[in-house]
Amino acid sequence: MKNESAPVSLGTADIGKLLMQYAIPAIIAMTASSLYNITDSIFIGHGVGPLALSGLAITFPLMNLAAAFGSLVGVGASTLLSIRMGQKDYRTANDILGNVFVLNLIMGTGFSVLTLLFLKPILLFFGAGSETLDYAHDFMVIILSGNVITHMYFGLNALIRSAGNPQKAMMATIYTVLINLVLNPLFIFGFHWGIRGSAFATIISQVVVLCWQIRLFNNKDYFIHWKKGIYKLKKKIVIDSLSIGMSPFLMNAASCLIVIIINQQLIRNGGDLAVGAYGIVNRMAFLFVMIVIGLNQGMQPIAGYNYGAKMHDRVIAVLKRSMIYATLIMIAGFALVELFPRTVASIFTTEDRLVDIAVPGLRWVFAVYPLVGFQMVTSAFFQSIGKPQKSIILAMTRQVIFLIPILLVLPNYWGITGVWASMTISDFISVLLAGVLLNRELKWNKQQIK
Repeated sequence: MKNESAPVSLGTADIGKLLMQYAIPAIIAMTASSLYNITDSIFIGHGVGPLALSGLAITFPLMNLAAAFGSLVGVGASTLLSIRMGQKDYRTANDILGNVFVLNLIMGTGFSVLTLLFLKPILLFFGAGSETLDYAHDFMVIILSGNVITHMYFGLNALIRSAGNPQKAMMATIYTVLINLVLNPLFIFGFHWGIRGSAFATIISQVVVLCWQIRLFNNKDYFIHWKKGIYKLKKKIVIDSLSIGMSPFLMNAASCLIVIIINQQLIRNGGDLAVGAYGIVNRMAFLFVMIVIGLNQGMQPIAGYNYGAKMHDRVIAVLKRSMIYATLIMIAGFALVELFPRTVASIFTTEDRLVDIAVPGLRWVFAVYPLVGFQMVTSAFFQSIGKPQKSIILAMTRQVIFLIPILLVLPNYWGITGVWASMTISDFISVLLAGVLLNRELKWNKQQIK
């Protein structure tokens, strides 16, 4: 993990080449991770059944909430690390590593204990019925038992990327996916463990890769590594990390609330199979969202470093390139789903009724995707330069302030179509708001360049 020149190159190398150097590994990693989620659903859909797919969809809110606490630490600390490297403050950078380890240990354990104590009532509140509760419960007991491993894995991977090692961060994700792809069919089809087999595969793969990550930070020649004195929580690091990480935290927490409402509306208007259809739509939507997140992860250390070094022209340059690439990614997703929705849905299940419900959902949700990439990059940009307030505004308006009222009203008139259309309308309005906030920020940056 020795790479002393990496932090300096963030402020000197060509922006286009630099973005590709950082973004491509992150995109590959995020794509691999998303493809795992898709194949995971395929294995469950074909190996366990369509109701198991609905049970898996019921767990999405709790999974999002767990991810929210993980991103609160990991994303916030990795952004802070980039900014401190730009300021050449390597002592604080090393302290960030120790603080991330301790914070993830505390939050990951605390979340697991609380949710396991009340797991069945939580799942029932999320919309689990008599036919889906056991599937959801069996899956989440295992996932939550290993939650601290998941938090630590994602937190350290974010630091590896921000510390100038995007390729190693990519390999960590790919290793996890490959181990999953081997264990999932073995546990589901070979050992007949059902949906629990998929959960075991997830945790085991993360344990293996976490051991590798910990070993990477044992290299004492690298400018951040394990050593005495870095594990004591420091007030400024904790506050700054949690402040910057508040935006992705609220995004994931809001996703938890939104998925609960979506599931309840779908059950009301279409039954348990409609929830399974949302599971299909969600997996496909996240494939392209995760690719853009990978792009944003590549942008983040570049924007954060150059913002910390007060090189505002390079900050704007990496933002513009990221916007273009994100738009092209989302156009590809739009074209695939709008042209071949039934083929896409049929990958997950052979149940015709489930496919029939999923097809219009796919078309509606992807309708404004060519614009969503712009909104996602804008939100990540504000987070990357240490301005979490604006990123929080974009996250909360899209997933709470705009979406919830529409989601509560529209299905009363359009039924299940109203559920799908609510997401599309909310996305479009959030794109407009992102444009307004970004325009103001760019005007300020132009003044700094002059």
